[in-house]
Amino acid sequence: VQLQASGGGSVQAGGSLRLSCAGSGRTGTTYSMGWFRQAPGNAREFVAAISWSGSNTYYGASALGRFTISRENAKNTVYLQMNSLKPEDTAVYFCAAAVYGPDLGSVPTITTRHFDYWGQGTQVTVSS
Repeated sequence: VQLQASGGGSVQAGGSLRLSCAGSGRTGTTYSMGWFRQAPGNAREFVAAISWSGSNTYYGASALGRFTISRENAKNTVYLQMNSLKPEDTAVYFCAAAVYGPDLGSVPTITTRHFDYWGQGTQVTVSS
């Protein structure tokens, strides 16, 4: 699976951005998708994930109530709508595909080890 993230940029606090992640390869395989982020000096942090059907979504604490993950399987694309952005949301955002692991709904905490393929990351900068 090849993943290409886009949509990052610079925005003022309170603003919005929508990230996109286009996937290719492994046609006919269903898999969950997710977003993580990593700020300088920090570990990669789970942001949100979505099941293949889109009926199940999962959010990290920092994303709850502000971010929304969605997907369009016909376009092999997953989105992350980010609203009410804060300076602490500044990070490189990565999309990822969970192809081989368990159903994300069955794991106690979603981490990077549940994902098998990663995009290159897109920078999000939020200024105060």
